[in-house]
Amino acid sequence: MAYRETEKMRQRKAQARQRIIDCTYECVANGGFRSARITRIAGLAGVATGTIYRHFESREDLFAEIFRTATQREVDKVAEALTTDGDAAVRLEAALRQFAERAMRGPMMAWALIAEPVDPKLEEERLVYRRAYAELFEKAIRDGIEEGCIPDQDARQSSTCLVGAIAESLVGPLSPTLAGQITIADIDKNKLVDSIIRFCMQGLTGTRR
Repeated sequence: MAYRETEKMRQRKAQARQRIIDCTYECVANGGFRSARITRIAGLAGVATGTIYRHFESREDLFAEIFRTATQREVDKVAEALTTDGDAAVRLEAALRQFAERAMRGPMMAWALIAEPVDPKLEEERLVYRRAYAELFEKAIRDGIEEGCIPDQDARQSSTCLVGAIAESLVGPLSPTLAGQITIADIDKNKLVDSIIRFCMQGLTGTRR
């Protein structure tokens, strides 16, 4: 008789997989991908290390799952901000502020997603999600051009410039490698966010906001 997996067994497997994901997410949020060692994840999840590899082909596959989950949450928040009231310029400013403020509230996860040195598989995921942000910004810029609140320009190019500017401007403040020099706790986060948004919006609209 062929082996048939029971519903109870499928549920147990699904629960174990979710525990692995949740514990890996916690490790990354607290110390970046470098701190998410398989032995540590297994201990937190209450499973054997071999169990992790039954659910994920490799460490890189597990990390890619975490990267997609975490980044999609951020993309969704930016998309949500773009539905707020006001013209396209106001909505873009709200979306950029959402991006920066959430990074300030979760600096280690933001660092892991934006700039932490990672394996090529995660770099590919990083590029995918940068494009996702750029596509959201591009649509808003096109809307702004049609509304007349944003000057005529290459919306696609401007959107990639916005993604690059806001991500790069956060790398230094978020970097854990600056310990002993300046830390995120030493930074006036409101002032930093305001400065980043001002730069982005002035570049986009040509006017001081």
